[in-house]
Amino acid sequence: MASRADFDSAHDLLDLDISTLRQFVEFFPNEGLAKVLTGYLSSGISKYPLSPDAPDLSEGGVALAADQNVALSQEDCLVMMTEGVIEAKDSPLAHCLLGDYYLSLEEYESAVETTRKGLKLAASNTKKTDLPFQRTRDALNGTLATALIYYQTPRNHPEAKQIFKSILKRKPQFTPALIGIGLILEEEEEYAEAISFLEQALEQDRKNGRIGAEAAWCQALGGDYQTGLERLQEYLDYPQMDASKPRGRELRAQTLYRIGVCQWYLNPSKAARKDRKGPYSMLLAAIKANPNFAPAYTLLGIFYEDYNKDRKRARQCFQKAFELSPSEIVAAERLARSFADQGEWDIVEVVSQRVVDSGKIRSAPGSKKKGVSWPFSALGVVQMNKQEYQKSIVSFLSALRISPDDYHSYVGLGESYHNSGRYNSAARAFNHAETPPDGVVMNKSGESWFTKYMLANVHRELGEFVEAIEGYESVLEERPKEFGVSIALLQALVEKAWRCIQTGFFGESVDSASKAIEVATGISEYKSDAFNLWKAVSDAISIFTWVQEKLAKFPVDAVEQLLRTDFQHQRYDEHRDLDGVGSAALKMSAGSQHDHGGKSILHNVLRASILAQKRAIVSCEGDVHAQAVAWYNLGWTEYRAHVCLEQEQEETELTTFLRASLRCFKRAIELEAGNAEFWNSLGVITTTLNPKVAQHALVRSLHLNERNVHAWTNLGALYLLQNDMELAHEAFRRSQSTDPDYALAWVGEGIVALLWGSTSEALVHFTHAFELSESSSLLTKRQYATSTFDHLLASPSASNNITHLIQPLFALHQLSFQTPFDIPHKHLAALFLERVGNNEAAIKGLTSICESAEQEYETSESNAALSRFAMAKTDLARNLLATHEYESAVSEAETALDLMANDDESEAIMPEQQLAKTKLSARLTAGLAHYYLDDLDAAIPYFRTSLTETQTNESINPDVICTLAEVLWAKGGTQEKDIAREQLFTAIEKWGQHVGLVTLLGAMAVLDEDSDTMTAVKNDLDALRTNTSLSPANLARVEKVLDAIALFASRGDEGQVLNEIRESVMLAPWKHGGWGNLAEASGDGFAAVLARETARRNVPPVGGLDAVELARAVAGTGGLADAQRGVVLAPWRGEGWGALGESLVAS
Repeated sequence: MASRADFDSAHDLLDLDISTLRQFVEFFPNEGLAKVLTGYLSSGISKYPLSPDAPDLSEGGVALAADQNVALSQEDCLVMMTEGVIEAKDSPLAHCLLGDYYLSLEEYESAVETTRKGLKLAASNTKKTDLPFQRTRDALNGTLATALIYYQTPRNHPEAKQIFKSILKRKPQFTPALIGIGLILEEEEEYAEAISFLEQALEQDRKNGRIGAEAAWCQALGGDYQTGLERLQEYLDYPQMDASKPRGRELRAQTLYRIGVCQWYLNPSKAARKDRKGPYSMLLAAIKANPNFAPAYTLLGIFYEDYNKDRKRARQCFQKAFELSPSEIVAAERLARSFADQGEWDIVEVVSQRVVDSGKIRSAPGSKKKGVSWPFSALGVVQMNKQEYQKSIVSFLSALRISPDDYHSYVGLGESYHNSGRYNSAARAFNHAETPPDGVVMNKSGESWFTKYMLANVHRELGEFVEAIEGYESVLEERPKEFGVSIALLQALVEKAWRCIQTGFFGESVDSASKAIEVATGISEYKSDAFNLWKAVSDAISIFTWVQEKLAKFPVDAVEQLLRTDFQHQRYDEHRDLDGVGSAALKMSAGSQHDHGGKSILHNVLRASILAQKRAIVSCEGDVHAQAVAWYNLGWTEYRAHVCLEQEQEETELTTFLRASLRCFKRAIELEAGNAEFWNSLGVITTTLNPKVAQHALVRSLHLNERNVHAWTNLGALYLLQNDMELAHEAFRRSQSTDPDYALAWVGEGIVALLWGSTSEALVHFTHAFELSESSSLLTKRQYATSTFDHLLASPSASNNITHLIQPLFALHQLSFQTPFDIPHKHLAALFLERVGNNEAAIKGLTSICESAEQEYETSESNAALSRFAMAKTDLARNLLATHEYESAVSEAETALDLMANDDESEAIMPEQQLAKTKLSARLTAGLAHYYLDDLDAAIPYFRTSLTETQTNESINPDVICTLAEVLWAKGGTQEKDIAREQLFTAIEKWGQHVGLVTLLGAMAVLDEDSDTMTAVKNDLDALRTNTSLSPANLARVEKVLDAIALFASRGDEGQVLNEIRESVMLAPWKHGGWGNLAEASGDGFAAVLARETARRNVPPVGGLDAVELARAVAGTGGLADAQRGVVLAPWRGEGWGALGESLVAS
């Protein structure tokens, strides 16, 4: 762009009489305007000096003071004019002259402010005097528009262009406006229009070399370098290019530079550009004419860097150009790239920020010129290196506003979003870079695999492991041995496997772990000494210990080969003294050939995981921090082996692994004592070994990180083991307040509540913990299932609701996949399966439990093993009975009784109460099985013995007595009936409000026609029928027996029976049972309708009436529509179908 010297001064535009100005200064020397005129005429920017005898200063220099023989410097002139403007604050002329002087000093901001104030004063004077002051206003507007060209360019170009156009409407040949618009159009790369305006200005003064050179330069920029070169060479001889004058030197340097540029682009060959007599000589001539001309240094730097291969001189040229002018964006970019290559990011930031502050990187609105985005991109990179991600996001967004197709800015933006945790935004940025919208073509340079890699990282952080793995694999197809990508793929597979365990997809987790081992094998072929590799390998192997049901899928041969790859096997023995696991453990396949239930595979998995961690320690011998982490990881692997082998009951090996874990954590703390997790781990290990050390370690961990929820929970567990309930409760409460979603803290609170005797509160805590926990948590599932089972035993009504059994059954089902050798909870799962009616699955589980218990008893011959074996056999017999396998049920029940046949009370295999219940269950099962086999003679002794035992055991459920008495009464002789009756009388003394006992005794009395017993029973039944807590089914049983007694007492008088039924209706008119009985006995249709309506009002959520009872009440009306509703409500019952058939026949 041309300099300010291309424009006329304000004095020239005002066309003021110089003699008048001199007289004004002479007559009024103390006026503010006189001071402004003195400074202005003495500054050298006007054609005329202050004194008529002074030399022409229009080409530079300063004048001598009028009264003193001393020169006025530019500073003196500026001070004088500033003081004068303050005194003549209402003078538009003073502001016009000061603004023009500011413009000459290239103080564009001050020039803009001063001329804007002058325009306001001119408008004010116009209102006061009604005079237009047009020349003053034109001069002010000309100065303002000229300053706006250079001030905050190109933002103010539209305003400057508008001012120039407004002047041209009145003065079409106004040269400064034509030049100004031409320069603005040149900046906006509208070269054809710029040439048009500049040529119009040139027609006003054909001898003006400044305007002609600018027009020629526009021709060159428009692509006609030859014409531009010829015209520029002609203008070198014009008087405006006289090197003896300051302004001439500036213009001459600019013209020589432009000639060099034209030569540079006319012949772009390497030889032509390297020719020192070509563009190079023109650039040197330009610098010689004006050593402060920045563009020449920029092009000279490009010459040295690209063609002369002299980077040192190139950098010096670029630095000189950028020092002279921050508008030299090319030089700044080259400097920034050079410093970036050397890692000097602070200097890159300074350079980029200076370019941004220059205002040259943004184009004016409506301009064809493209903005420059690299300074913002460079700032973004610098800020990323400083981890100032919020600032880098702003920088990259600014770069993209300027260049929406900048591929690398999108990548930088995505990386900044990723590093700041805004993963969804990062995914959008990377996806936009890789797959831009229709019509958008990204400006790519270089390879794009890094973007795919970062996008895969984003998917991995978001938990979208399938997309992440696909992304890593696509990158590895292009770069097969890119270590960072391969490690990321390996870690993603391990994380996916762990996530699958947490969400219950155990099969998929094992598949992912197996694939991770395959990937690790590939990595080990070209880089086998990486710490992260062996850490990930150990984690992948450990996955199999969390899904022990899938141990058979463990790739033994692949893992053995991987651990042997590129490593001296003897180095595995360096830490053998820790746990006894060394190079001998590499022989895995031999031990797996003779596996018993997957246990040897489990041993191999644990040893392989330990060996991988030991190799990780070897891989980071030179890094203290990595060593600490490696020992910490090995410690947890050793502890995992300790936990998994607890069920093996091999005390020596357990002690070995536990002590090895302790030593590992101590070593980690020695290397990095300030890590809270290391102290927490030490506390966990020493909880059972040394409580004082454990407490010290956990408190130390909390001192380092007070918000460590794991440490608070572990501290609570420690206090719990030491029977300090108050401290345990306080620690668990603190853990809950730190992280309310941490499940184990709720488990701890549940255990505390259990020990305090609050079983209902404990169940609430365990249930909440189970809902919060992930599928990997074993303790949560165990406590929840056990506590739920205890609750169901204590509340028989709750166990009748199958929805209460689904969640604990689901928890135990998952537990069976994770720990298939956990016999007690596997047995508990079988009991839940039996309760929900899935007897086949229960039989399968109990058969497996019996086999394991039998093997354990044969090995240990302990009472505990015998007890488990006997209980499993008893439960198996009961489930076989339910599936109608009566012979097998008899066999298993008798086997269980034989196992429990021990007369020596001192060697009882289980507590007395539990033994009595188990024997009773076995005898009942055997008796019922014989009964269904039509072998009543064999069944009676079992029933008789069972009924006799109920007399001495108060814990026997009265329902069992009812069942035994009912069978004996129905199928036995006189003796058996007497025994049944006696047992019922005895039981009623204990459980007088038990519906089953009272109704059964009443039924027996009716059948025996025993009026005395009926009278006694009727009193009990009358009391029961007023009990509002009775279920509809039990109330119906009571009413049936009362009706039967009334029928017997009336000797066939149906009126007496109806009175009894009406009495039951009066006692509970809101219940459907009485109305239903009344309708059935009397055939009253109104009673049947009331039975239907009351039944409808007692269904959930208002009442507890089930579908069967509702269907029976609805079908009892005899209507066709109601019969159909009864079928729909309970299609498996016959009442609805029968009523439907009767209705169809009747119709």
